[in-house]
Order: sequence, then C-alpha cells, then structure tokens
Amino acid sequence: MRISVEHLGETLTVMSNDPITISEILSRLEIHPSTVLAVHGDTIVPHTSSISSDIELELIIVSSGG
Repeated sequence: MRISVEHLGETLTVMSNDPITISEILSRLEIHPSTVLAVHGDTIVPHTSSISSDIELELIIVSSGG
C-alpha cells in the first residue's frame, strides 16, 4: 500500500506490504511523533491507528512554548 504524507510543503511516500501504524510511518520518515498531528480529511488520526490501505495524510506541526 502507498501512504502519502504532506509535511512542510512536501509530499512524502511510505510503502508497506503490511498494516502500519502512524507512529511507524513517522519513524520511517524520521519525524518525531510529539511534533506533529496526523490528519486525514478533517479528522485527527491517533498515532496508534493502523493503516491497511492507500491513504493521504497531512502532518500539522504542533508547537508549544514555555
């Protein structure tokens, strides 16, 4: 399956033959999970969600300060 990920104006692609979690996708892309929210359409997708078919995701940067 093909997972397209829009991040910082780029479209990145992860290919997988088996179901894969959002966390695993972020790991493959070397993106720290605490820095982004994964969004599909208008829905925030938990990082524990398993993807088992082609999908397009958008990563929204989460920033916090103190």
